[in-house]
Amino acid sequence: MIRAAVPAVTERRSYGMPCFYLGKTFLCGFGVFKKHIGFYPGGEPVGVFADKLAAYRTSKGAVQFPIGRPIDLSLVADMVKWRVEHG
Repeated sequence: MIRAAVPAVTERRSYGMPCFYLGKTFLCGFGVFKKHIGFYPGGEPVGVFADKLAAYRTSKGAVQFPIGRPIDLSLVADMVKWRVEHG
């Protein structure tokens, strides 16, 4: 889904988790935990999309998607596209 949103991304591991980069710029990463999937788009997108993220636990630069609930993939794609457009 992330590659579909931004075809030019490259994938690599950073901080022990899968991450996506555009050139040398970090776009996002994710990790799987016992009770949630952590999505790390950086601090600005979490603030910009705060209203749409109200149903999830967030912290600076992170969103927790609970295991067992569908992930809003269009919201994830929107945050990644926002990162591309706004640095």
